[in-house]
Amino acid sequence: MPELPEVETVRRGLMQISVNQRFTGAEILLRKTLAYPTDPDHFLGAIQGLVIQDWQRRGKYLLGKLSDGSILGIHLRMTGKFLWTTPDVPVQKHTRLRFFLEGDRELRFVDLRTFGQIWWVPAGTIVESVITGLTRLGVEPLSPDFTADVLATCCEKRQRPMKTFLLDQSIVTGLGNIYADEALFKSGIHPTRKASSLKMSEIEKLHKAIVEVLETSIAQGGTTFSDFVSTTGTNGNYGGMALTYGRTGEPCRVCSHPIERIKLGGRSTHFCPQCQG
Repeated sequence: MPELPEVETVRRGLMQISVNQRFTGAEILLRKTLAYPTDPDHFLGAIQGLVIQDWQRRGKYLLGKLSDGSILGIHLRMTGKFLWTTPDVPVQKHTRLRFFLEGDRELRFVDLRTFGQIWWVPAGTIVESVITGLTRLGVEPLSPDFTADVLATCCEKRQRPMKTFLLDQSIVTGLGNIYADEALFKSGIHPTRKASSLKMSEIEKLHKAIVEVLETSIAQGGTTFSDFVSTTGTNGNYGGMALTYGRTGEPCRVCSHPIERIKLGGRSTHFCPQCQG
């Protein structure tokens, strides 16, 4: 599933290619992609003629501001991606929605697993009342609100393993399997450690590691471990720099001990037992 760096990469791509572009139409190829409104005619009529003014990100959600004050909400889920192309290019397999824009341009939503969702939120409507998942999100890890003290408060009295703690979107939003593993390695924290057991010095290291890992991945265009690509079809480059994730049995980049993998909360977890002992 695309995590914060991948979604941020898509947001930046959308800012470059689609801002100030006007919708001239759309084609819904998979009705279930529409989360709200669920009626295709309603959705098409709502966005017709509107101009994309801005793109923001909240956790793993993309929020496009349209010229009438309405919002276009998008969640890529496991395999969703956008491709910027022209209408004459053959429609790719698994294309679920086609946005037509002025200048003979097209933005296609491609989604192999069909879990991706798109919302249109009318102007004047509280966005969270339509995209209800936004109400369950915690602090943004790249915002000024995310401090070591805030992280420490979140850790207090929580008995969960650190890996599952970091995957909880109501605590720190946007982190997923890849970057939770990477941040724990950089901070020297074993993934099975209970959150409440961390000392302040360890929390400060973890806070710094989370920010560094996310910023590094964004600079590399995210990670392509499955089928993630940017809006121009470019693969993310962070995968080749990964410290632990996806490197089971390979030597640790620091101590050369083989990277190990266990399951925590049903998710694969990669770590170095020597560096994170």
